[in-house]
Amino acid sequence: MEEKIDHMTYLSDMEIIQSEIMDNVINCRDNYDENKYTDADVKYALQKDVLASEDFAALLSPVALNYLEEIAKRAKAETNKHFGNSISMFTPLYISNYCENYCVYCGFNCKNKISRSCLNAEEIENEMKAIAKTGLQEILILTGESRHKSDVKYIGEACKIARKYFKVVGIEVYPMNTDEYAYLHQCGVDYVTVFQETYNSEKYETLHLKGHKRIFPYRFNTQERALMGGMRGVGLAALLGLDDFRKDAFATGMHGYLLQKKYPHAEISFSCPRLRPIINNERINPRDVHERQLLQVICAYRIFMPFASITISTREREGFRNNIIKIAATKISAGVKVDIGSHNVENNKVKGDGQFEISDGRGVDEVYNAILKSGLQPVMSDYIYV
Repeated sequence: MEEKIDHMTYLSDMEIIQSEIMDNVINCRDNYDENKYTDADVKYALQKDVLASEDFAALLSPVALNYLEEIAKRAKAETNKHFGNSISMFTPLYISNYCENYCVYCGFNCKNKISRSCLNAEEIENEMKAIAKTGLQEILILTGESRHKSDVKYIGEACKIARKYFKVVGIEVYPMNTDEYAYLHQCGVDYVTVFQETYNSEKYETLHLKGHKRIFPYRFNTQERALMGGMRGVGLAALLGLDDFRKDAFATGMHGYLLQKKYPHAEISFSCPRLRPIINNERINPRDVHERQLLQVICAYRIFMPFASITISTREREGFRNNIIKIAATKISAGVKVDIGSHNVENNKVKGDGQFEISDGRGVDEVYNAILKSGLQPVMSDYIYV
């Protein structure tokens, strides 16, 4: 039987940075008592111009659900103040689904018997050409977490290709060291997104049974290493439903807040994914995270971190996505295909299976028109390179 490695001990190839953020965030999470907050605490938080962490905690509490309409109104006001009526659009591109991790909730996990594939440079370019034709100018490149099948150089070459077609390039791949992020930044990457999944290290250990992803602190410090490597922005998320979603949302917000304090220039963004069914396991669904709770989390993020970008993914249904961009989300995916090689399909045959099931399969034009219909302005890119 394979011996499990200690999930809190760095492996030899993992860079250790000196940072106090993880200890502070875990301490905040461990001490968060979601049931201690009262109606008065929620009302007080909503009256403040700038929220402290205690106010953020109150807005995430169960009692705050009674004030969801007021919370949404405040979130909408903050969104309008800092982002106007603009909604950024992008799409993810999965270029490989090989993975060396065994994460029990993920369709890519190394034990799951799915069709695996890794696109070559020509195939990646064909996928990007097809996406660029839709008018999108931002792309998020994703892989499974396999350094063997999709090494840093491979990802870098994909990013160089992306720069030919897109103004903004992000990556959502396995965590790396600072020098590797510096290299990818030179290849054209603007931002790095990493999901911590859950900030409960004990629960994290039971969910991540094999692979580099098992090492909790290395994953936690990914965003900071990316910023040290020169990245303009970083994205954070917990996979809501893996554990107590209120504690995980509180930890995610505090993680972003402390990063912003330490790196004032950094562009901080939040994603708010819920668990979705995966191939070979239809029973995986969000635990206790319904749409009202998801709305509460997103609005709390917005009020606490008013300048942060908030992404709403195709994990959520069309109706919810249409509504949340009117309130607090500022970035939306469109034309999403999670299978490998599915944007430029030949003979109606994709090359590899997807990571999870999506709920909103609308194309770019459909999402674009829905944004316009909401009285908002779809934005393909808000960056100009000279």
